Amino acid sequence: MIYWELFLAFFIPNIIGYGGGPAIIPLIEAEVVGRYGWMSAQGFAETLALGNALPSPIATKMAGYVGYEVAGIGGAFIAVAATVIPSLLLMLGALGLLYRHRNSPRVKRMSQWVRPVIAIMMAWLTLGFLLESINTSGAIHTLIIGIVAAIALIRFKTHPAFVVMGALIYGALFIT
Repeated sequence: MIYWELFLAFFIPNIIGYGGGPAIIPLIEAEVVGRYGWMSAQGFAETLALGNALPSPIATKMAGYVGYEVAGIGGAFIAVAATVIPSLLLMLGALGLLYRHRNSPRVKRMSQWVRPVIAIMMAWLTLGFLLESINTSGAIHTLIIGIVAAIALIRFKTHPAFVVMGALIYGALFIT
């Protein structure tokens, strides 16, 4: 039963999610945290932060980690398969269809609406992470990490992996 739940938890977001890994992260969070309760929101945020610091697509890393935590190696395999196989099949079908109708005004309008929807979903996920961070770590620590991260990313063009590592080190040293 757990394998079926893992399959559904990653299959559904990957079937209905459009726009790649960042677009389906809120959908995966809804399944993993909200529906099945396999992780807390804080645990999911930490897993996402660590996953973003590593190379390769985020959705497969999240699936592998969550699947392994829930049901071992078999769970990791099922979750990764549920992430990759439907996306591959849908992509092949959709590319053929979109290529055939690439000059259609309807297809062009549909594509224009994808980015704003993804932006709203990512903003909602970010707000949830912010509120969770304030509740668990406190407003001062959240503000310090946020300001230092923004300065490092924008002003000094620091690679995000180093920013995540710095935030992890700060959390280990100053947040109990």
